[in-house]
Amino acid sequence: MKILDKYLVKQFLQTIFFGLIAFTLIFVVIDMMENLDDFIDQSVPATIIFHYYLVFAPEIIRLITPVSVLFAALFIAGKSSSLSELTAIKASGISMYRFMLPFLITSFVISMLSVYFAGYVVPMANKIKTNLEMTYLKRGINYAGTNLFFQDSKSRIVNISFFDNLSNQAVRVSLQEFEPDNPTKMVSRIDATRMTYDTTSKNWTARNGVKRIFLENGEQTSYFDTLRLRYLGFTPKELDSKQQKIEEMNFEELKKYIKTQQQAGNDPTDTLIEYYSRYSFSMASFIIVFFGLPISANKRKGGVAVHVGINILVTFIYLVFMKISQAFGKNDAMNPILTAWLANLIFLAAAIYNLPKMRQ
Repeated sequence: MKILDKYLVKQFLQTIFFGLIAFTLIFVVIDMMENLDDFIDQSVPATIIFHYYLVFAPEIIRLITPVSVLFAALFIAGKSSSLSELTAIKASGISMYRFMLPFLITSFVISMLSVYFAGYVVPMANKIKTNLEMTYLKRGINYAGTNLFFQDSKSRIVNISFFDNLSNQAVRVSLQEFEPDNPTKMVSRIDATRMTYDTTSKNWTARNGVKRIFLENGEQTSYFDTLRLRYLGFTPKELDSKQQKIEEMNFEELKKYIKTQQQAGNDPTDTLIEYYSRYSFSMASFIIVFFGLPISANKRKGGVAVHVGINILVTFIYLVFMKISQAFGKNDAMNPILTAWLANLIFLAAAIYNLPKMRQ
């Protein structure tokens, strides 16, 4: 059996690798065609485009891994069935349950690796991708409104349209000071086109702006080219974390963000669903192989194409079902943990129900 196991695992992994490359290239080509006009309009260099898709690849791989794993398992099992290899395996006294074992163990290991990949590698790549989009494609920058709005002290409100963490520069900044004893009364306001951070002096400097001081008998206005702001209490690292999107956060950052939302009295349901979904979606490779393999192992008319077509359809039904369950969860109709795992639980139950019906 060791020879057979090595043969099946080798064929399985080679087909998964082929599927990942093929599906990733298809995804990249389609996305590149959609973004071609933007790349040309913004005169993005070829090296930056290559870098963009290099850091985009982890997100693509995360999404297509379950499809590639299922495709590989069904292709190998369907091919073995069509070529009567399964008949020879059964004739040697090996049960179908034993035949499935190498596929299940391999897909389970892939699912475990996918948890780390989705929780740490993908968020790190998404950060770089987002920064490239902002820098070269001018996406995600809210020039009309604000990306960051927070309270720096008891009497100070900070409003920033966009913060570039590579250059430590904030764009379209507004600093509003209020009376400590009367938070409805503004005493001064600074508006600047940009604000930079000096890592040596650890101070912020506002550039090209105006400062207004509101007095009882009127307003005092002064324009400046540079204005040193030694009293600000936040750092670029804190701004970067405030500006992070959920898809750019790793597991630790997500847990910290959930805790912050709860302490602030905000509803963390969407973030909780995202947190648990990273685990559940990573296990999808194992679940759908467990569900689809017994179906494909039975010899049917139409050969491998029919097996692959039917089970790829099942995969997309699984993904649609997951999205529907998430919609219910985000509307507080279901618990976040149940929302994330419902599709897996249903397909796992269906797989266990279908397993005894497999021809031995």
